[in-house]
Amino acid sequence: MPQADRNDRPIEHYDAYVFDMDGTIYLGDELLPGAKELVEGLRERGLPVRFLSNNPTKDPSAYAEKLERLGLPTPVEEIANTVVTTTRWLRANAPDAVVFPIAERPVVDALHAAGITTSDDPAAIDIVLASYDRTFDYAKLQVAFDAIWFHKRARLMATNPDRYCPFPGGRGEPDAAGIVAAIEATTGVTCERHFGKPDPAMVEVALAGLDVRPERALMVGDRLATDIKMAVDGGMASALVLTGDSTAAEAAALPPQEHPTYVLDRIDALLPGA
Repeated sequence: MPQADRNDRPIEHYDAYVFDMDGTIYLGDELLPGAKELVEGLRERGLPVRFLSNNPTKDPSAYAEKLERLGLPTPVEEIANTVVTTTRWLRANAPDAVVFPIAERPVVDALHAAGITTSDDPAAIDIVLASYDRTFDYAKLQVAFDAIWFHKRARLMATNPDRYCPFPGGRGEPDAAGIVAAIEATTGVTCERHFGKPDPAMVEVALAGLDVRPERALMVGDRLATDIKMAVDGGMASALVLTGDSTAAEAAALPPQEHPTYVLDRIDALLPGA
């Protein structure tokens, strides 16, 4: 396992690097300091780079377009988010289920493209899929309530567990957890599962096609509860960068087995020899 120097940064390279995006690589429409230098430096060394996001309001192609616009051209095959993991799980585990997506267009379009049936008829719904949905309203809550509580047939799942999506300047926007909480509070059920970080299934998606063991890959992110927990649960090394949600004090307060491998002020400290 690579060691860290006194600045808590790796002094050897890993075999693959997996990055959260929002709050780690960029914030809003600006790259964070050192992100471009790090990613380009890793690529120059021939080291695989992959990107993950819990944000389901964009599909991987939209993230590829954004990264290119910000100066980091990236093949869409190197990007995955909860739109990908959600549809993959449903196709593999519930291909005949009727889904009611409380979600924005990318999730709905992905479900249709995967051949998954969707409906807003409470009597027909098998799975209520809660997501980051800025069009959420009482009518959608009523459909979910009727499908789960009245008809007693639907299961509750979610694309991701995030409480909010960070914005530049310290602001944020309510995320999927708020919608899940509304459904749980009114129906009395508990969300069965979500398809985003920290679920280790995201590790499998990130490392798909790479001949790299999880312990030889480094997960880099700004959130202890999602990015770092996924790495810990999935057997990966981890680096918490202090450019987004979580703080060094919060990391230090965790039990030792949940600590990130590294805690860094700037992401480019991950470049061996930097």
